[in-house]
Amino acid sequence: MLFLPAAALCCLCSVITVAEELIQNDLTLTRVAGESVSFSCGGTDQCSSTVVYWYQKKDTRDSFRMLLSIGISNGAINRGYNHPQQNDFSAVKNQGSWALELKTVKDVHSAIYYCSCYKSTHNRIFGSGAKLYVTATPVAKPSVTVYQAASSDHLEEKRSLLCVASQMVPPVVKITWKSQKQDGSPLAAPPGDTEQLDIIESDYTASILLIHQQDENSHTYGCSVTHEGGTVEGQIEEGVSQSPPKELPPDTLSTNQTLTEGPSSEHPVSQKQVKLLCLVYTVLITKSLVYCCGVSLLRLIRRSRKHAAD
Repeated sequence: MLFLPAAALCCLCSVITVAEELIQNDLTLTRVAGESVSFSCGGTDQCSSTVVYWYQKKDTRDSFRMLLSIGISNGAINRGYNHPQQNDFSAVKNQGSWALELKTVKDVHSAIYYCSCYKSTHNRIFGSGAKLYVTATPVAKPSVTVYQAASSDHLEEKRSLLCVASQMVPPVVKITWKSQKQDGSPLAAPPGDTEQLDIIESDYTASILLIHQQDENSHTYGCSVTHEGGTVEGQIEEGVSQSPPKELPPDTLSTNQTLTEGPSSEHPVSQKQVKLLCLVYTVLITKSLVYCCGVSLLRLIRRSRKHAAD
């Protein structure tokens, strides 16, 4: 299942992505039926249009539909888009801007809500979306585990760290990596010689940090997991240098685990660790295939332009 067919990967090369330029800070919003909820949308000062459009996306195919529009300055609502739930929603003033409000949540309202506006005549920008969960199940913070997925013995110039978030309700998180130099410099985003790959599954979300070991300055790494229930910080990882240690220091949190070269009687390698290690290499292979598809597509475009010029 992880190994996608090459044809499907080539199709990915033609996908057009929409820039997420409007600000929707809420990844998810969980409510019990009968409660109220509001969806905020920031960054509307860059909109050339006078209204913000709201879209609703269900989990079914072809369910991305215009819900209504709200005036940026006065909160005036236009419901002329024939959405069956349009009368359930209204506008509410929230910190100086107008938000989409749902006064009485129902099961049918479970969906992802996107705000959008025109930045220019032919350029529409969107927010990242906020997913509404209608359930009586209480919100639960994720359990965060940091894995050392590969050592320099396996990859001479690269190492991979995994941050895995699981057991959270709702099952949506955002993972970011932080780094810190050994001299105690403040936490910041990882240096430019790193790559981040995210994997989202039904029961967990994993982020892979691929570290290129060409910098003489050693860094320590940690992950930050943003969730509706709050932010959970992963323990700062060991220093990554030209000759990294085989195992994590003994004073590291017990949730941090290291994949050694083989299982031992005291610390056997779990099936989950093996799957995550395989997942690292699968994603790297997938990324290479997508890159090849992109190069092939560019070559075809250049060739077609050359023939057209001739």
